[in-house]
Amino acid sequence: MRPADPEHDPVVRDLRERITEVDQAILEAANARLELVHELREHKIAQGWDFVDPGREERLLDALARANPGPLSEEAVRQLFIDLLALTKRELASD
Repeated sequence: MRPADPEHDPVVRDLRERITEVDQAILEAANARLELVHELREHKIAQGWDFVDPGREERLLDALARANPGPLSEEAVRQLFIDLLALTKRELASD
């Protein structure tokens, strides 16, 4: 007999818990990435170099697309990281 609603289904609860754990890991990784990029920006500025390197960004997107085991599509991987790069730049601009 199935539960009356999804909230009481053990499979739903288990999967939601696991999704929450992955979401936490994503959050931790995004914050760690932002901290590293902040350090990189400070170093590059101190050296008199441009912070943004479009060639590096394109190589990063290409490498991530090649390394993607799926199920994300290549287009989705690229968009995810384009958005992450834009978010990182916005966050650093507010420093």
